[in-house]
Order: sequence, then C-alpha cells, then structure tokens
Amino acid sequence: MTGPIEKALVVLSGGQDSTTCLYWALERYDAGNVETVTFDYGQRHRVELECAARVADFAGVPNRVLPIDTFAELGGNALTDDAIAVQPGIEETTGLPNTFVPGRNLIFLTFAAAYAYGRNIGNLVTGVAQTDYSGYPDCRAATIAALQQALRLGMDFDVTIHAPLMHRSKKETVEMARELGALPAMAYTHTCYNGQRPPCGACPACKLRARGFAEAGVEDPLLTAA
Repeated sequence: MTGPIEKALVVLSGGQDSTTCLYWALERYDAGNVETVTFDYGQRHRVELECAARVADFAGVPNRVLPIDTFAELGGNALTDDAIAVQPGIEETTGLPNTFVPGRNLIFLTFAAAYAYGRNIGNLVTGVAQTDYSGYPDCRAATIAALQQALRLGMDFDVTIHAPLMHRSKKETVEMARELGALPAMAYTHTCYNGQRPPCGACPACKLRARGFAEAGVEDPLLTAA
C-alpha cells in the first residue's frame, strides 16, 4: 500500500455533526492540510449545499462539491423524493425511518476515498454515529469498519475512516463542539428534514438536535442567528 501523508478530508453536509467533525479535524491536523467535500446527491433541500459552503468558508478550509445525482433517480425516501413527506417513527416494511437513503454513506465515503486517493489524503472524517441516531444501518461502527477494509483492499491505499461521534449522544456531541470551539459555526448549519431555516422544530432531526442542546445546557447558535 502507498503511504499517505497527514491530511484529512471531511465529508461535510452542512449539518451539526459534520461541522463538529470538521473542527475535530482542525484540532488534529494543520489547517492547511484539511479539506472538505460535499455531495450534491439530488437532495430536496439545496440549502444543505449552501450551508456546507458557509461552514467551510467560516472555518477557513476549501470545500469541493461533487455531483452524484443518482439517488434522486432512485427516489423512494423523503430526502430525495418530493412526493414523500417526512414521517415520524419507522416504516413497517423496512423498520427504518422514511428519511433513510439506502447506501448513501457507503457511496459518499467511497467517492471521498477516491477523491482523497488522487490527493494522497489518508484520513477521511465523517459524522456518522450509532448513538442517538435514526437507526440508519450505514451509520454503525461495524459498517464503517467493513467499508474501510474494502477501500484499503480495493484501492491499495492505507486510508483511515474516522468517525469521532460514533459512540457519542447528541448531548455529548454538543459538549464536544463547545470544547472544540465549533459553536459559532453552528449558526451556519442546517439540520431540518423539512429544509426550513429557521428550523421547523417538529421533524425528527430538529427534535433530536434540540434535545441535545437542551441536555447539554447550551443555546443553539442556529436559533439565535435565526
């Protein structure tokens, strides 16, 4: 395997978790060696792309947007299909929320690894977490470990996938963001499944975010900015 240098590529969605992970990377790597990549995957709410760009600019790191709109063609979920409304709870047929985009994180990290390969970036950073999450199977530690092994074998490249939030609750994620100095950047983030800014406060993503900030005793900068 080729030997990558100490650079990091953060998969940045423009949301709370990936923004926290960006600041995690900035604490561990020289700022000049941190980049971000955002995927235009046909998501209904284009505000995600705008927020990712704003967060990256605020943090002083480059942001690259890569188009992979096949997910929009596949449809079948509330994040890419205009005909499907976000629903609380899980679907009887799948046992998952209807916001689950099958394969999304697998594809994101595979493209990110391919992008990193050409730039000799050995560290991928992602905000996936299996604690306080929506039940998405591609957010689990076992999934990420298996994917890392597949990427290493498939590209003959010693890439490492870091998931700093994997075993943290939303409360702990907020506390981590505070410790890393990431809270000001949260004013530029987007979490709402309904694509609203200010956030709707009613969808599962808004409720989870609000609970995390409340339990941490921290005021959400996004609400202050709104």
